[in-house]
Order: sequence, then structure tokens, then C-alpha cells
Amino acid sequence: MQDLNPAQREAVRYLDGPLLVLAGAGSGKTRVITRKIAYLIGECGYPAQHVAAITFTNKAAREMRERAARLAAGRSLDGLIISTFHALGARILRQEARHLDLKPTFSILDAGDCAQIVQELDAGSDKGRARLIQALISRWKNALITPTEAAAQAADDLELAAARVYGDYQQRLAAWHAVDFDDLIRLPVELFERHEEVAARWRARLWHLLVDEYQDTNRSQYRLMKLLAGERASFTAVGDDDQSIYAWRGADIANLHALRDEFPQLKVVPLTQNYRSTMRILTAANRLIALNPKPFAKELWSERGGGEAIRVQTCRDGAHEAEWVVARLSAHRFEHRGKWSDYAILYRGNHQARAFEEQLRAQRIPYVLSGGQSFFDRAEIRDLMAYLRLMLNGDDDPAFLRAVTTPRRGIGGATLEALGTAAGRRRQSLFAAVRSPGIELEVSGKALAALREFCAFIARMTERAATAPAGEVLDELLAAIGYEAHLMQTLAAGEARAKWQNVGQFRDWLAAKSAEEGRSLLDLAQTLALATLLDQRADGETDAVQLATLHAAKGLEFKHVFLVGVEEGLLPHRDSLLAAGIEEERRLMYVGITRAQLSLTVTWCERRQQGREWLTRQPSRFIAEMGAELPAPASGSPGAADREAGRARLERFRALLAGKDKA
Repeated sequence: MQDLNPAQREAVRYLDGPLLVLAGAGSGKTRVITRKIAYLIGECGYPAQHVAAITFTNKAAREMRERAARLAAGRSLDGLIISTFHALGARILRQEARHLDLKPTFSILDAGDCAQIVQELDAGSDKGRARLIQALISRWKNALITPTEAAAQAADDLELAAARVYGDYQQRLAAWHAVDFDDLIRLPVELFERHEEVAARWRARLWHLLVDEYQDTNRSQYRLMKLLAGERASFTAVGDDDQSIYAWRGADIANLHALRDEFPQLKVVPLTQNYRSTMRILTAANRLIALNPKPFAKELWSERGGGEAIRVQTCRDGAHEAEWVVARLSAHRFEHRGKWSDYAILYRGNHQARAFEEQLRAQRIPYVLSGGQSFFDRAEIRDLMAYLRLMLNGDDDPAFLRAVTTPRRGIGGATLEALGTAAGRRRQSLFAAVRSPGIELEVSGKALAALREFCAFIARMTERAATAPAGEVLDELLAAIGYEAHLMQTLAAGEARAKWQNVGQFRDWLAAKSAEEGRSLLDLAQTLALATLLDQRADGETDAVQLATLHAAKGLEFKHVFLVGVEEGLLPHRDSLLAAGIEEERRLMYVGITRAQLSLTVTWCERRQQGREWLTRQPSRFIAEMGAELPAPASGSPGAADREAGRARLERFRALLAGKDKA
């Protein structure tokens, strides 16, 4: 405990009831959670299997587990749960599946599978409408609203249609013994509310519950936490109402505010010492966020000194803004002999990135763009996942359809339609229907032979996967289906090689994970759908400028931050001008400010192009609210002389740098 401050020590040691740790930005919340895990197991004698820590991302869970292992000083952490909400929900459902008429080997459908189901159920729906309906169903599930309740509450024709699809969608999932991502929270809530003996068993197992990023919980996650905590309410919720920025995806800041009402014995410990930023940056953040009404007051402070003044730059337009920021960033790095990874350019929306990318490319400055495609969303990985899902659960019809047609094996759309009709009439899955007596009367002989050969192959691979090493099974699978040849035949050579390389990385990762955890390939397959990103390189390995939205930047920190496009209509966004919306936008600005450690530069444009129009812009109200002063307006338009002068300065910097490097 020696390196903890008094508030952190109090948060770690408090065990007399429910605890809310109000962890300000940069105040060491992960340190508190991991030290509390070590304290519970090491000093209080809690067996590791009776402690659970829940967070929102796989990356945060991994980091927490690594830190806890270092602190355990050789003590066993077997049985300790450190996972995301969804992974915990999946664990509960696997163990208690029979109470919900689910197979323990149920499938977890990805967003693509779910969108396809919605589009089929909403006759004539295009992809745009299907996405809207899918989003409505997700919102209803997170709010624990049933299809019947959704229909009763429908505000327009789209919501009414979505409510009808919702009911059919749930029936389809039940028939396939499948769940979607939202069900991983909704169904455990339903389970615990219907079966008190099951809830009691889980409460007896979890003596203390720690919840990270509590301000980001939605209604169903909050209900799950309450059901797990029970009347004893032995939990530590760690969050920051000033950083609640995910209302658009269902997070409800009211969950944090409701704790005091629902748990009168709640202890609140604010963490206000910031270890990240200088006082000038924190003063600006404190002034800004003080304008939001909140039940828990706190003000961040730091021992890192005053630091550089916050700079506000007025730019003529978006092109000038990108040019100025990149030139300033490059010059600053030269002056301070820093790394490119010390710098971040943060913005409200992804569409703002393009101008900065162009400038960075023009100046040959390396950069990383946040929000890239998940490794598990790549087509080649989803192809192989379909085989694994089908080996795990023969009733997974979406996996069957993808696997049986990739690569092509002489089974066409007409055959699959006939098989689907036969399966529907028998109330069976497609896999089961292939082996059903009398199926030869409904599916032609040659096509049926191909289907039966495919199902026999899946059965053989399933048997192998239960016992053989994962790498060996995957090698057999890839060779048997001729996947490399399939890629080479259907894609350009370069693209095929890249995809085959991804397949190799996926195979190696699964083999290593299987060996490390002592789990079979089938055992691993059930958790794969929860993985959101396969980390292919260590964090911080690339020396590059970070381009990121403010939402994506939460939880990150950089020595020097450029917060761009800080103008009315962008930040705050034009669609967020009602009171509650402005409060969330202000929290978003607060998150941006508190990413900076040593320097913060804020830019805005006098005019910005929207389509073919040029719109006059005003500086964001947030600039004045943080106590910063606006400089004199920019004048004229960016001309060739300005650009040439900037390039000349940059070339001089590079020449000087090259000379010093040689020396």
C-alpha cells in the first residue's frame, strides 16, 4: 500500500458495504482495482474463485489480470474472474443453459449474422432499414424491453415493424440454440429473476464484485450487477460521471446516480489526485465540467506543476487547420527531440481525419488511425469461425450456410432452399435435416450426396477437435477444404497472400492459446465470438502519431494533444443542442482535455466546407468555458506563399536534424 495515496488506500481497504470509487481522469483507478484484488486474496484470505472483476474491454481485462498476477506474489489466482460483462454472461449461460432451454454449446452470433436474419424477417428490407431495426432491437434488449412491450411503446411505423421482427428474431435464435451479443447480459438477468436458487448459488460464489467503468453500464448490466451483489451488496463500483460519453450506445449515467438511492449505506470515495496532467490542463478541465449538474462534486489536482499554457489556434478552413496542425506538430517534435507516438490529433467525428491523413502522408509522418477493422471481422477469419461454430453446435444454421458454401462444393442456392424448406417442415436444423429419413425425396441425389459428405466431414472434425491438439486439427481442416487454393482462385494474388497470412496468424494464435490454457479447440471455439480484436503487436510498438475520435481516445493518454474542430456544430455536435445532449458533449470535451499530459492545443475554423457549401463557423462555447482566450481571427485565405514558407521551415528543420544525427 506504500505507493498509494490516502484516498486510494481507503478505497482498497473498505469492505463494510457497497462502495463507489469516483475515479477522476488519470487518478489511478486500475491500480486501485488490482490492489483491491490482491488485498482481498492476499490479506483478507478470500479464495481467488470468490472474487470477480468486470470491465468493458478484453484489453482492459488482460491488463488487469497481468497486474493482479504480479501483485499476487506467488499466490494462486485459479478461479479468479477478470472478464468483460459479456464474457461473464457467457460463462453464466454455459453453466446454467438447461434453465433457459439452451444447449451448453449454444452459438454466439456476430453482428453480420444478426443483420442477415433481420433482413430475411423484414420482407423487402434493404441493408439500411435492416441496420435501423437491428439497432432498435439491441436498444430494447439492453433496456430489458420484451417484443410485446416494444410493440406497445412503438412511436412510429418503423418501431412497430421492428417490434414484430423482434419477436420472430427471438424465435429464430431459440430454434438455433443461438444468442446475440445483447443476450449475453439480458438472459442471465432473466435467469436470475426467474430462478432464485440459481441466483443464490452465484451470489454464494462471488463474495466481492468489482466493476470498472461503472458509468458506462446500461440498464441490463446494472440489473445483472444488482442481482449478483444481492442484499449483502459487497461490491466496489469504480467510475467517473464526468467521463460518461456513451449514451448513444445505451450507457445510462443514471445508474451511477441511482446507487446512493438504492444503497443508502453506500460509501463514496473520490480519487482527485491526477498523475497524468499539469495543473493548467486540469484547471481548464475542472472549469469546463463544473458547468454540468452532478450529485458528486470533485476537482482534480496534480503535483506535476503548472505546465505550458493551453494554446487556441484560429484557422481559416479545414485545409488550413490540417496544414497548421501538422506543421506545428512536426516543429514541436523537432524542438523537443520527442517521438511521433508522443502526439495525438483528436476530433469529434471520423470524417475529420481525412485532411490530417493527407497532410501527414505529404510530410511522410507515420500515423495510426483508430477504429480499424477487427481481426475477427475479416472475411477469411469469419469463414473459419463458421466451421468452428458448426463443429460446436450443429444447429447453428448461419454457420452451416457459410461453411457449406465456402469453398464452393457443388451445392447451389436451389439445393439450400429445398433443404431449408425440408428443415422448416420438420422443425430441424439444416445439419439435422441432411440426415433425416425421407430427405432424399426433397433434395436431389447428387446434391444430397455432397451435403451428406460435408456433414460427415464436420462430424469427423468435431470428434478430432475434442481431443487432438488445436494446431493439428486446424491444419487438417484447412488442408481438407483446400482453403489456400480457394483464396488463390477467387482473389488477386496479393490479396490472397495477405488473407492466407491472416489465416496462418489465426491458426498460430489458437494453437498457442490452446496449449497455454490446456483447452481443446472446441472449448476455445465458444469464447472466440467474444474476442473483439487480436492484438498483432505490442502496445506502443509503432512510433506514430495517433489519429482518433474522442470516443476512441477514452482511456488513452499522450504527452501532447491537438484537439481539432472545436467549433459550434462539431463540438458540441449540431444534433446535441438540447440540455442533456450538451452535458454529454461537454463530458466529451472534458475527456479530450484530460488525455493531455504536458501540452494541449485547441483549433477551430472560421469556415468549413460541407458538401459544395462553405459554412461560417463559430468557436465552440467550450473554449470560453474552459477559461481559454481566443486569439485574433485568421485573415485571408491560405495561399501558395503560406504553403511554401511552411515547407521551407520544415525542410530547414529536417536538414538540421539530419546534421545532428550524422554528428
